[in-house]
Amino acid sequence: MPRPIWSGSISFGLVNVPVKLYSATSPKEVRFHMLHDKDGGRIQQKRVCSIDGHEVPWEHIVKGFEVSKGRYVSVTREELSAFDPKGTKSIDIEDFVELSQIDPIYYETTYFLLPDKGAQKPYALLLEAMRKTGRVGVARFVLRTKQYLAAVRPLGKALAISTMLYADEVVDQSELDGLPGSEAKPREKELHMAEQLVDSLAADFDPKKYKDTWREEVLALLEKKAEGQEIVAEEPEKEPRGKVVNLMEALQRSLAAAKKGEAPAESGERRHGPQHRAAARTARARRGAGKAARPRRAARR
Repeated sequence: MPRPIWSGSISFGLVNVPVKLYSATSPKEVRFHMLHDKDGGRIQQKRVCSIDGHEVPWEHIVKGFEVSKGRYVSVTREELSAFDPKGTKSIDIEDFVELSQIDPIYYETTYFLLPDKGAQKPYALLLEAMRKTGRVGVARFVLRTKQYLAAVRPLGKALAISTMLYADEVVDQSELDGLPGSEAKPREKELHMAEQLVDSLAADFDPKKYKDTWREEVLALLEKKAEGQEIVAEEPEKEPRGKVVNLMEALQRSLAAAKKGEAPAESGERRHGPQHRAAARTARARRGAGKAARPRRAARR
C-alpha cells in the first residue's frame, strides 16, 4: 500500500483541509548498470579533480555556478540554506481558473491528495465544488526544500496536485525557426480530407490500449539471456529519412486505409518493428469487430 510522502493542508480563503500527499505515478523504466565486459564487475565512478587528478572526498566538495567559460563562483550549503523556502505545510490556493486555460506543457509531476483524519467532509466539499464549477486551483506549496507552483484539480474520486513550470521555463515559440508561414496554408480540399482522416481515427482515450512494446521486448530478451539462451542479434535496418510526398495522394491513401481499418503501407516502410506489429494487431481487431457488428446485407453492398 502506498505511503504518504507529505502531509499538510489545502488552504483557500479561511478554509483549511488537512490532506496527505501520495505519488500518483510509477514509471516503469528498464534500468541498466555499467559493467566491465571482461569479468562482469560493476563500474565505479570516482570524483576526480580536473586540476590535480586526485580523488576528492565528499566533505571537500562544494557547489559551483559557471558565470563565464571556465570561471566559477562557489557557494556553501549554509549560504544556500538561507534561501530555502519556509516549510509551511500548506498548499495555498491563490486563484481558481478553468482547466482548459492551462496548457499541458506546464505540468510536471502529479500526486494524489487524500483527506487526513477527520477531513473527509471538507475534502468532499472542495472536490465537488471544483467539479461543479469546472475550475482548478493554482497554488504554491513547499515539498522538501523547494517551493512549487501547482494545480489542484479533481481526478476521478480524488483531488490531484500537479507541479508546474513557471512561465520563463517554457520556450517561447517566437524563439523557434521553421514555423509554417502563410505560404503553407492548406488548400480547402486538402483540409477537408485531413479533417475526414482525423474523424475516421477518432476514439475515446483508453490508456490501457497503449503498451510500451520496447520495454516488453527488452524484458523478454533479458529473461531469455538470464535463462542462458543464446541470442543472435539482428542487424538493425536504417530508418528511411523523411521525404516530401504528394500530399493529396498520401491523404487519399490514408483515408481509404482508415475506412478499411488497415494501417497504410508506405513503399520501403519497415513492417516488422513493435509499432507496426501493434498497428497490425489494432487493424485486425477493428476488422474483426466490424465484421461481427456488420449486418449481412450491409456486407454485400
